[in-house]
Amino acid sequence: MAVPNQIEKAISQQVLAEQEIPEGDQSEVKIGVVNPEAVVVETEDGGVEVNFEKQEEATQSENLAEMMDEDDLAELALDLVANFEDDKSSRQEWEDTYSDGLELLGIRNEIRTQPFDGASGVNHPILSEAVVRFVSQSIMEIFPASGPVKTKVVGDYTEEKGQQAKRVENYMNHLLTDAMPEYRTETEQLLFHLALTGSAFRKVYFDPQTQKPASVFVPAEDFVVSYSTSDLVSSPRYTHVMQKTDNFVKKMQLNGFYRNVDLSEPTTGDIGDVKTRYDELTGVTEVSETDLRTILEMHVELELTGFEDRDQAGEETGIALPYVVTIDKDSNTILSIRSNYKDDALRTPTEFFVHYKFQPGLGYYGFGLIHLIGSIAKSSTSILRQLIDAGTLANLPAGFKARGLRIKGDDTPIAPGEFRDLDLPSGAIRDNIMPLPFKEPSQTLANLLGVLVQEGRRFASIADLQIGEGNQEAPVGTTLALIERSMKVMS
Repeated sequence: MAVPNQIEKAISQQVLAEQEIPEGDQSEVKIGVVNPEAVVVETEDGGVEVNFEKQEEATQSENLAEMMDEDDLAELALDLVANFEDDKSSRQEWEDTYSDGLELLGIRNEIRTQPFDGASGVNHPILSEAVVRFVSQSIMEIFPASGPVKTKVVGDYTEEKGQQAKRVENYMNHLLTDAMPEYRTETEQLLFHLALTGSAFRKVYFDPQTQKPASVFVPAEDFVVSYSTSDLVSSPRYTHVMQKTDNFVKKMQLNGFYRNVDLSEPTTGDIGDVKTRYDELTGVTEVSETDLRTILEMHVELELTGFEDRDQAGEETGIALPYVVTIDKDSNTILSIRSNYKDDALRTPTEFFVHYKFQPGLGYYGFGLIHLIGSIAKSSTSILRQLIDAGTLANLPAGFKARGLRIKGDDTPIAPGEFRDLDLPSGAIRDNIMPLPFKEPSQTLANLLGVLVQEGRRFASIADLQIGEGNQEAPVGTTLALIERSMKVMS
């Protein structure tokens, strides 16, 4: 915007005429230019050109993939997907252990033909009982009647601080119970998986689709971390594996969150052994045609060309910065790259995930009930099946009969009170029929089963409380507390 000298001189004279400057006021008037590059003197007559347009610069909310070369993006996608596959392979043994342990839940009745057709396929419910008790007791502590959030004033208490804490408490309870009704359901799912696997994750972020905060449960099988990871804060790389519909990706492209690029047709891909076992237990059959895409949200440290980290003097530091890179795994296409660090000297990454551990383990993932009492549950199931099969064979005995012996309708079991005709070749009936010597269920096995179950319950802290066997002189409050604890599952 050019301002001629005549207009500039007239405006300044009018301003001076309207203002009254006190005598003796020798204070200096300092004018600071916020953006010096926006003011450029270019006119020949001394006028000033002021540029009010915003300068283009990369911010944390911008998709850096829009500013990068396609070849660089393709090469980066190949490297990141290869790193993801390596991280996933490094935890394969953990995944196999969890997948095999799901059978111990006994959700699906197994039809067995060995050692005979119709053999027992029942599973001992010790593992399911431990999981249900943990979830029921935990959810009641997390979601009491007054709400899940409680506030506490740290430091000197004042009435103003107390009122502010109460407002925060009321708002958070409203947010988690009314505005986010899915929060309790997600928490219950998190607790169930936490008890089984030993690790569960929660992702907290602002959802651009619903325009409200979101707290989503992320199962451990969908959260892949680097082999060298000890905790999320210092982790160089971790990946959230998401299954999103093709329509969801198109919406994110339309609102500018993802790059508007053409993607190949979605494929079913490898859903993993754990989810395959989920489908088997729940009776769900995978369809061949689906529009689900496998989206990798990788939180990784990178040194991108053109977006290098610089110090105050403008020199490159050579430090890799935290980014969130979203990749369509089916087509190896990067959809977005966004910086994910705070504006401080350490470039501290912003954390969106919370890791919960049932019991700290030897590695990054925790130990769950599958690891802790899985062997006891497996042994208890084996003994229980043996006892049931022994009772079945003892109640319906089989054996041998003479070749010449003919029994009318011998293909069907004899009903109570029924007498059948038989053609006896010679001798007594007992001389022509010999039942196999099946024994009654072993009392030793039954005692061993009781010992295993007792040890498993004691280890998992799910022993039944015998209120009547306690101290008769115990206070009423103690007895009521024991009764309340024992009835949490039933309630």
